[in-house]
Amino acid sequence: MSAPNEPTISFEVPEGPIYFISDIHLGAPAGPPEREQWLLDLLREVPERAAALIVLGDLFDFWFEYRHAIPKGTFRIARAFADAIDASVPVYYLGGNHDFWVADYLKHEIGILTFDHPIHARLHGRVVHLAHGDGLGPGDTGYKILRVILRNRLAIAAYRAIHPDLGIPFAHLASRLSRDSREDARSLLLPKIVRDVVVPRVGGTVSAMVMGHVHEPAHFKDAGREFLLIGDWIENFTHVRMEDGKFGLYRRRADGTQEAIPSEPFPDYQAS
Repeated sequence: MSAPNEPTISFEVPEGPIYFISDIHLGAPAGPPEREQWLLDLLREVPERAAALIVLGDLFDFWFEYRHAIPKGTFRIARAFADAIDASVPVYYLGGNHDFWVADYLKHEIGILTFDHPIHARLHGRVVHLAHGDGLGPGDTGYKILRVILRNRLAIAAYRAIHPDLGIPFAHLASRLSRDSREDARSLLLPKIVRDVVVPRVGGTVSAMVMGHVHEPAHFKDAGREFLLIGDWIENFTHVRMEDGKFGLYRRRADGTQEAIPSEPFPDYQAS
C-alpha cells in the first residue's frame, strides 16, 4: 500500500528505453498521407529497443467498439502493438478525449493495458504523472459535464444503437471541429497549463509529468521538476523517450531521421 499522501503507482518500468506517443488521430483526413507509415517506422523500433510503450490518448481520431465492429483503418497499428507485446514489451494506453471508449478489443484481443484516467507510474525509479490532459485544469465546466455523460453506460448503449455507417462518420466530423478550435498553445495556453495543471501535480515524490492533448511539443525543465508535452503526429511528428532516467523530446525530420528538441525553462506562469 502507498504511504499517506503518496500517489498510487499503477505500473513500474525499472529500466530500458520507454517510448511515449499521443495525438496521432488515425483516421483523420489531416496531415501528410505518409504519416501513418512514419508512425509505423517508429513503432518498429519498439520490439527491439524499448522496455515499454506508453500511449497518452487520441491515437485514433475516433474509437468506439460496437459489439461486432470496430473502426476500419486500424489493423496495421494494432499489429505493431501486438508485435511489441509478443516481444514482451508492454503497451500502456490512456484514453484521450477522442478515444476514451476503449473497450475489450485492445485489452483482450491485443493485450494492451488500458486506463481511463490519469495515473502515476514509477519509471526508472522516478514517480511520473501520466495523463492525456483534457479537463484537468479549472473551468471548462461544460466539457467536464459532457465527458461524464458520454462515458455513462446508458450513453454508450444508446450510441451502439446507431449503425456504424452513421455513427462513425458523425464522430469524425465532431472530432474535426474540435481540432479546428484549438487555442494558440505556445503563447497563451502553455503558461496556463503549467500554472493550473502541472504545478499542483508535480512536486514531492512526483518529479515529472508527461501529457498529450495540446498538440504543441514542449519540454520544460528546472531543478527538481520536469514537464513534457508530447506534441502530435499531424504537424509535428514528435515523440518522447526516456533513457537512463532522462527524458528527451524528438521530432521526425522529412528524411526520416530524428532531431532532439532541447528542453527550456518553465514559462512565466505567474503572469498568465
